[in-house]
Amino acid sequence: MELTYKLQELDLAVDYILSNTKSKTLLFYGEMGVGKTTLIKELVKALGVRDVASSPTFSLVNHYESDNGPVFHFDFYRIEDETEALDMGIEDYLASESWNLIEWPEKVENLLGENTQKLRLELNSDHSRTLKFC
Repeated sequence: MELTYKLQELDLAVDYILSNTKSKTLLFYGEMGVGKTTLIKELVKALGVRDVASSPTFSLVNHYESDNGPVFHFDFYRIEDETEALDMGIEDYLASESWNLIEWPEKVENLLGENTQKLRLELNSDHSRTLKFC
C-alpha cells in the first residue's frame, strides 16, 4: 500500500495513515529532510492535540494530551545506543494504549516488539512524497 502526496495534501496522508494502520505505534522511516516531522505534526493535530507539535530531537520524546488520551512523539536520531531509550522508559510508552509516533526507529529496533506499523517516506523528483506501509 502506498500514497503519493504533495506537502499541501498532508491531510490526505494523515487520513491514509489513520484509515490503514494496524497499530497505534507508528514507525517513520526515511532520509533526513524527507518530511517525517512535518507529517507527524499534522498527524498529532488529527489525533486531537491542541498544542503545536515540535520535533523532540533534543528531549527524545514530546508528550501531548488529546481528547483521546496521550500522544507521544519520539525522535531517536541523536541517540548512540538503545540503552538511552531504555533509560528514558521506552518500554512503558510502548506498553501503554497511547499513540507512539517514532522517528528514526532503526536506532531502537530491538526494543520495539511486533505491535507496530512501519511507514516509509520517500522524496520524489517532483518534490512530492511517497508514503508506503511496510
